[in-house]
Amino acid sequence: MAAVTGSNWSALISVAAAAFLGLVFAHAAWHKLSDFGAFMGFVADYQVTPEPAVESVSRVVATAEVAVPLALIFNGTRHSGAMLALVLLLGYAAAIGLNLLRNRRQISCGCGGAEQLLDWPLVIRNVVLAGVAGLVLLSSWPSLSPGGAAAAVAAGLTLWSAFGVVEQVIANASRLRVLSSEML
Repeated sequence: MAAVTGSNWSALISVAAAAFLGLVFAHAAWHKLSDFGAFMGFVADYQVTPEPAVESVSRVVATAEVAVPLALIFNGTRHSGAMLALVLLLGYAAAIGLNLLRNRRQISCGCGGAEQLLDWPLVIRNVVLAGVAGLVLLSSWPSLSPGGAAAAVAAGLTLWSAFGVVEQVIANASRLRVLSSEML
């Protein structure tokens, strides 16, 4: 049995992070493309895009979200995919933060999955995800054995599953906030 070296751990972490990010973006893209009209409504609600450009910006964002997981799959495009993910995530964090500073909290984030109203945990989530993209961007990608690659992808899938649980907790907190404000 071969010993696990520092470079092996680095490779495992890189592949797991890339698999996790790829799944996050694939899910988000699926959500946007499955109801593109609703997604355009979310983009319009943020009020950071001029109304005539909402459809074009929505198409660019959805296309970019499809491109991220595809780029992360291949060694030659992995860095581009990670950079695109980083830019998108920081852009989302900025748009959410701007609306929060405007006290515009009753907007659905349009992120994918359970509906979440804008709140600071979404900004934090996107910054943390941008950090994961940065990790992928800055890491090397040495070869892994088939078993190592399978373990890394399984770790990415496990992280994505845990991420889904966190997303649901954030969505539930958002619903509770709305319910409590309606009861007042």
